Amino acid sequence: MPTATMLDQATTMIEKAWGQPIEVLEVLAVRRPCEDSLLRAAVHTRTALAVTDNTVAVHQDRLHALTRRGYVPAFYELDRITESAVKLRVAHSESHTYLQAIRRVVEAREAAAPAYRAPADRLAQAAVARSGHAPHAPGQIPDPPAPSAVVGPPTPVAGPRR
Repeated sequence: MPTATMLDQATTMIEKAWGQPIEVLEVLAVRRPCEDSLLRAAVHTRTALAVTDNTVAVHQDRLHALTRRGYVPAFYELDRITESAVKLRVAHSESHTYLQAIRRVVEAREAAAPAYRAPADRLAQAAVARSGHAPHAPGQIPDPPAPSAVVGPPTPVAGPRR
């Protein structure tokens, strides 16, 4: 059974966070980038991860071909093996870095979600309270309205002026 690649992990993470398939999210990130900048960042990073994931696969295949069972590499191929191994490690590290970046974007989205909702909820509650349409318990008589403030010219103040 093949293991999930970092690209698969990133795709699953993004789909779970936004609750839609990646194909839909990619379109949303391109068509409406200013509406959800975190989605745009996650999809953009996932695209870079796809490139490095492909690079990892190429270098793995090259190493498997150069080190297959029963094959004795020639002396000049030892440098190719070493070079492919180094490039594989670099590409794997880049993939890991991109995956971590996507994880941080998802965490930022989760941390920001309650902050976006909390002020709106408080504002809505305050608006309902100010409007006098706050729900009362059944059978309870609402409080009489408060008298309005008197608006008029200021009254003269007795005493010396400076």
